[in-house]
Amino acid sequence: MTIYSVYDQIADLIATLPPAKVLALRPTQEVANRFVFLAEKSKDSLLDPTEKDELDHFIVLERLIRLAKIRAQGYLS
Repeated sequence: MTIYSVYDQIADLIATLPPAKVLALRPTQEVANRFVFLAEKSKDSLLDPTEKDELDHFIVLERLIRLAKIRAQGYLS
């Protein structure tokens, strides 16, 4: 088992929620602002290790939710 298969299992679990709810998942404005801040700061290589770790987690979660949304869209089809 790889970490990717764990992500697949979590995406499948999220996708079993009502598809419309999965497709409506959005970050709060505060979370979105924090992500943009970290992403912009990353472009200038100014992230400290804690911020880099935080940005990495945001990216993993975003990909996981995107995968769940793709699967939920498939359930609607």
